[in-house]
Order: sequence, then structure tokens, then C-alpha cells
Amino acid sequence: MDMQLLDVADTSAAVADVSGRLAKTELIAACLRRATPAEAEVVASYLSGELRQRRTGLGYAALRSMPPAAAEATLDVLEVDAEFEALSQLSGPGSTTRRRERFQALLARATPSEQRLLAGLVSGELRQGALDGILTEAVAKAAAIPPADVRRAVTVAGGVVPVAAAALAEGPTGLTRFRLGVGTPLRPMLASPATDVRQALERTGEAAVEWKVDGIRVQIHRDGSEVAVFTRTLDDITARVPEIVEAARALPVDSVVLDGETIALGPGGRPLPFQRTAARVSSKVDVETARRKVPLSLFVFDCLHLDGADLIGEPGPQRWSALRQAVPAEHLVPRIVTADPEQAQAFLDDAVAAGHEGVIVKSPVVPYEAGRRGAGWLKVKPRHTLDLVILAAEWGHGRRQGKLSNLHLGARDPAGRYGEPGGFVMLGKTFKGLTDAMLAWQTEHLLKLADGPTDSWVVHVRPELLAEIAFDGVQASPRYPAGMALRFARVLRHRDDKGADEADTIDTVRQIFDAANGPG
Repeated sequence: MDMQLLDVADTSAAVADVSGRLAKTELIAACLRRATPAEAEVVASYLSGELRQRRTGLGYAALRSMPPAAAEATLDVLEVDAEFEALSQLSGPGSTTRRRERFQALLARATPSEQRLLAGLVSGELRQGALDGILTEAVAKAAAIPPADVRRAVTVAGGVVPVAAAALAEGPTGLTRFRLGVGTPLRPMLASPATDVRQALERTGEAAVEWKVDGIRVQIHRDGSEVAVFTRTLDDITARVPEIVEAARALPVDSVVLDGETIALGPGGRPLPFQRTAARVSSKVDVETARRKVPLSLFVFDCLHLDGADLIGEPGPQRWSALRQAVPAEHLVPRIVTADPEQAQAFLDDAVAAGHEGVIVKSPVVPYEAGRRGAGWLKVKPRHTLDLVILAAEWGHGRRQGKLSNLHLGARDPAGRYGEPGGFVMLGKTFKGLTDAMLAWQTEHLLKLADGPTDSWVVHVRPELLAEIAFDGVQASPRYPAGMALRFARVLRHRDDKGADEADTIDTVRQIFDAANGPG
């Protein structure tokens, strides 16, 4: 019998409702055991909170109106996966409308539990606590394979979903296919945030401290004269970055896999605004002209394979030694090794003064954990904060159903440069940082401030409530009136102790922008 989507949806809800790691693992393992080999990859993907299809063309707009839920469960897992696959293939005039209509029809066939799962998968807000580590342990339990063997395979595969499919279908034999191959990209290892370098070093002990370059993450594979370059999301951008290809071919190696960043630098070696780098890397037409206008530089910080030897399981010093053998100094990310917080802080200050984001503090004992945001790499960046006015909020989905979630944020405009004097200028949106308690509190208070209907997707409110917002920087954006938007904004707290007349001004935001990008 085909596995019903309801089984996965109910498991997801049950996983969200329990707090213990062991309990979550048992629930997921039991669900995986009920899946057939053909269903295993889809089930594992859904329980990880992701669709198998990386791009479906669906987003928040497709969830603005939820049809009445079905009374009985009729959807099976493979049928739903096939529909998402079909939606991802739609293109041409009218495809957006057809895609939304078909997705609405799918939602109409779903029970309430299934609708919550589908909405969470599409919006990326399926917050059930089934992190990769828990899912990896569940796969090992369901397939009766030692967890260490599954973890090694996940490291090479760059994700647990393909490993789950192989392990559940073939057992231990299925894991033998997951070996690091030059030309086959891995999901990159990621860094967790730390408040400051002192806190980071307390967690790592003596560590490597590297510049955090604000570019595009690149993974470079070379085998003989063949070179491939992949992004953080494993997109092949080889044809778009001839400078990186040339640099890779010039290395004194036969085969190598490197991890690093590519970035556009100005004449003085200072980073250009991030959008310039992103636009250059995205450009597929007339690459040579784009190269002349915005040349790319390469900074490498890790070596995962060198001349036939896989290094991902080795600790930092071995990988960094191989890196120095393979890559000339001009392409290496600046790095020091220290346990001294003052020395690390001075290094951070130098990185920021050079126009970079901050530093990464890397424990020397951890292997390269592909696709994971572990505690072995810690990022430290100067944090900006502003008190901004909430101008509107959007109704949430998944676990945020029934709560006002995504906040529209504005700075005060005393001089009326972008509207009426004393008004507010929108700088972006965020739902990051909001706890369940904060969601409940802001929903209650914003509904009291509603300035119009509350049953529409966006609820506009009187500009009276402030939020303290942390962000990494200010970038140029044509979407907003002042031509600026916050980067990686997240809510720290609501400031009901302040009035709207105490909100930070657009001039303050402009100063932060100019300091990073130069007056424009």
C-alpha cells in the first residue's frame, strides 16, 4: 500500500510536539521504516523540512488563501512529489498562474494536518526540530546501520536525504557509493554565530581566526586540466567565472577540491558592495565584458582533497597544511592561530577596517562537516542595531499559522526626503528571531493597531510599535523608497517602552550604508 502523506504530516507534528532528541529520533525512524525504498527519499526530505525539488516557483504568495481542508486523507507521498515535480517544470507565459492554481487544487485535497505540512515545506518554515543530526540518527536506526557509517556518508553526500534513500533501500551496501569525488560538489560546512571573539575562543580554545570575506562561496574542483566551480547551493557556475578557472588551472597539483570565496574588489583592494559581486557571478551573457568591468578575486580557506587524498575527515591543521602546499599566498584568506582574545580582536578590527564582514574562529580539532552548521566554526561580526517602527505584518504559515509574523520595518524620516515630513521609510521585512512568545505578543498588540482589514495577507498598522532590529549591514535596493535595505535583519525585542518619535532615522541608516559602501 502506498504511504499516505498524512502519515508524514502526523509524524512531523508529533516530532514538533516532543522535546527530547531520543523521542524525535524514534518517531522519525518509525516513519522511515514504513516507507518503501521508492518513497524513502521523499519521506526523508519532507521530514527534514524540505521539498526534493530545489526550485518550485512557489512561495508565500501561493499561500495567501488556503482552501477549505479535505475531510479525508487521499494523498499519497509519491503522488505529491510528482505534482511538485510537475509544478517545478512549468514555464512560459501564464505559468505562474497555472502553478498557483494547481497548488491550490493540491491543498484542497489535503487534510488540515497535510495542509500545515505542505505550507511549511513551500514556505521553508516547517519548524519541527528534526535537524540533520536527528534525521541522521533516525536513518541509522531505521536501516540498522552504525550511526558513524551514516554520518560519514552524509558528510560526503552533503545531505542526509540521498543517504537515507540508499540506506533504507540497500542497507550498508548502499553507503559505499558515497565517496568524495572530484567534480561532485559537497554542501559546504557552515559557521554558527558567536557574540564576540572572546566567547568564540572560550568555546574552541586556541583556534585559527580568519577573515570573513563577504563574497560568493565557491567550491573549486580540479582533475587534471578539468575545472568545475560550484556555489554554496551546488549550482555549477564554471562558465561564469573564468578568473577562478584560470587560477585553479595554475595550481601545482593534479587534483584538488578547495573551499573559498570569490569577491569583486575595488582599485584599492576594498570589497565592492555585495550586490556587485552577486550580479557579476549571476551574469551568463557576455562574460568577458562583465569580467573586464567587474573582475573577481579568489580567497581560499580550506582543502578537502589533494592529489588523490581525501581530507574531509582530517582535523584543521592537516587540511590547512595541504592548502598551503596547493595554493599560493595571494589566494589564501588571511589567518592567524591564537588563544588570545585581544590578538583575535585586533585581527577582527583589521578585517572590518579592510571592508570585510568579520572573522571566522575555527577549532583545529574538527573535521570538515559538509552541510552542517556545527560548533567547530564560529562567525563573529560587528552587529548593528536600530529601533525601527513596525509598519505592517504578514500572517504566518506552518507553526506560525494564525500569528502575525513577517514584519515590515521602517525608519523615521523627519525631513520628509521620501514622503511626508515625520513619516517612515520602509527598509525591509523579517520574521527572524521571533520566539513563540514574541509572536503571540506582537499579534495581540498589532491587531489593536490595525489600520484597515485584518483578514488580508498583509495587515497594515498604525506606526506606533517599535522593534529593536539587529542586522549585518545595509545594501542598495531599488525595491524600497530610500534605495536601501537591511541585510540579514532579525528581531531582538519589541520596544514598547519607546514611542515612534524615538525610532532611528533614515539619516542614521544612510550613514551606516555610506560607511560600508562610500557615499552615493
